[in-house]
Amino acid sequence: QAQLVESGGGLVQAGGSLRLSCAASGRTFSGYCMGWFRQAPGKEREFVAAISWSGRSTYYADSVKGRFTISRDNAKNTVYLQMNSLKPEDTAVYYCAADLRPAQIMALKTHGDGMDYWGKGTLVTVSS
Repeated sequence: QAQLVESGGGLVQAGGSLRLSCAASGRTFSGYCMGWFRQAPGKEREFVAAISWSGRSTYYADSVKGRFTISRDNAKNTVYLQMNSLKPEDTAVYYCAADLRPAQIMALKTHGDGMDYWGKGTLVTVSS
C-alpha cells in the first residue's frame, strides 16, 4: 500500500534551519507532483510548497518564499523541504502530499483539498 512518511521535524530556535524529508513507499511517485502543507495550532491547514513531477517547476506560499526550498529525488522516491530563517510563526505540523494533478493546481488548493496521498505529519516547533 502506498505511503508517505515525513521526518526531520523538531525544535529549533528562530533563525535556525531544518530539513524535512518525505519518503514514499509502496509505489513510485515520479509521475506525481508533490508538496507540503502545514497546520499550526488553532489554524486551518495551509499550502507551503509544491514541485512538479520533473522538478522543473516549484511553487511557494508568499509566507515562505526566499526561506524555504522544495526539491525531489525521484530515484529515491523522496521529496525534501529545506527550511531556513525559521520564524515562530512557522511552528506547525508539516504534512507531505502527492497528487496526479499539476503542481500549479496543488498550489491553488490553499487547504490541501483533493490530494491523492497524505503523510501523517512531522512537528516543527520554532522558539523565540
